[in-house]
Amino acid sequence: MKTTVYWTEDSPRPTDLPISPLPETIDVAVIGSGYTGLHAALALRKAGASVAVLEQRTIGWGASSRNGGMALTGLKEEMPAVCKRYGEALGRAFWEWSLASIDHVERTIAEEDIDCNFERSGHMLLAFKPSHFERFGEEVRWFHDVLGYDDLAIVSRSELRSEIGAQGYYGGLLDFRSAGLHPARYVFGLAQAAARRGALLVEHTSLKALSRTRLGFRLVTSNGEMSAREVLLATNGYTTDVVKPLRQGIFPIGSYIIVTAPLPADLQRELSPRRRMFFDSKHFLNYFRLTPDGRMLFGGRHDLSTSLDLVKSAQKMQARMVEVFPQLAGAPVTHSWSGNLGAALDLMPHAGRVQGVHYAVGYAGHGVAVASLLGKEMGEVLAGRRTSTLFAQINHPRSPLTPYDQLYLPLVSAYFRLLDRIS
Repeated sequence: MKTTVYWTEDSPRPTDLPISPLPETIDVAVIGSGYTGLHAALALRKAGASVAVLEQRTIGWGASSRNGGMALTGLKEEMPAVCKRYGEALGRAFWEWSLASIDHVERTIAEEDIDCNFERSGHMLLAFKPSHFERFGEEVRWFHDVLGYDDLAIVSRSELRSEIGAQGYYGGLLDFRSAGLHPARYVFGLAQAAARRGALLVEHTSLKALSRTRLGFRLVTSNGEMSAREVLLATNGYTTDVVKPLRQGIFPIGSYIIVTAPLPADLQRELSPRRRMFFDSKHFLNYFRLTPDGRMLFGGRHDLSTSLDLVKSAQKMQARMVEVFPQLAGAPVTHSWSGNLGAALDLMPHAGRVQGVHYAVGYAGHGVAVASLLGKEMGEVLAGRRTSTLFAQINHPRSPLTPYDQLYLPLVSAYFRLLDRIS
């Protein structure tokens, strides 16, 4: 078993990707080369602004090439809670925005000719307990009555076999709008598109300090200094304290994934006949799907740490995978890896401006589509083609304690384990 990312082994960073040295000056410096930063760069170049995308490692190294490849409807925070907190009108706007984010991914892939196995296969939420399934009917009615959304279907326990060859679940809630893709091919395709349009891609360059100047900002990086009229921080789960108020509003969460060797075609059909995206109803959830080449990808969290041993993590994840799919008891696990999610205190995406610096972060595991559209919108804000985004219109809670996540996340983990036992 390799403790490396399967996606980037299957589709490595293109060797012909144009990489630039750090420029002396630029209109907009984008920090982070994931979905957010690259979509922002595309939008900025379409508006005629010069842009440099700075990446502390290599292009797309973070969660954008490490995730499960699921472009899901909604946000991390549940929609009833969103509507209760912000009102039904704004809640409906957030929901429609989330649907538009998947459309944006699909449209971008077509426009930029990105071959990344995009497929509107839909996703299914699996009930881990009977009480969880009982709530699905109420949820379908709520989505119809409040959001006018009817692309949902309840799948009873007796009907689950038509959707998944798994054990231990009490039914499912199917959403037909979600999609799957190959995340590494997607992020590298975005990088190639941004470079074609004239964006500068700068690797192995981390931001060390940032200061205001008369004309904009002075950036101190590991590769020297540069000037920029504007700065966009698009670092999500890898956000540092260079801009302290931003770090006080977001913390990293580790997510862990394993994949098996490619499975026989008949076993693939038994496990996932419609090739859906799956996740369960626990707080410490598991998510899984078949990869485009027929492996079972199985991910989740044992706690919220970002530094678990990848071999021990794989052993626990494999044991859980076999609980769900006993048919995989003999399937070899070929890869184990992890990546950082970025979660805000209110479980909402955050975008806006603090200390003069623009930012877009806080996807909490829903970043494939959300980060893509929010990156585009923030690029348009910086280019003067948009005044704001929905996520800049809500409060962004911050705390001076947030950066001390290694102290409080074990307590949060224990609380979630308790909820999974008693819910």
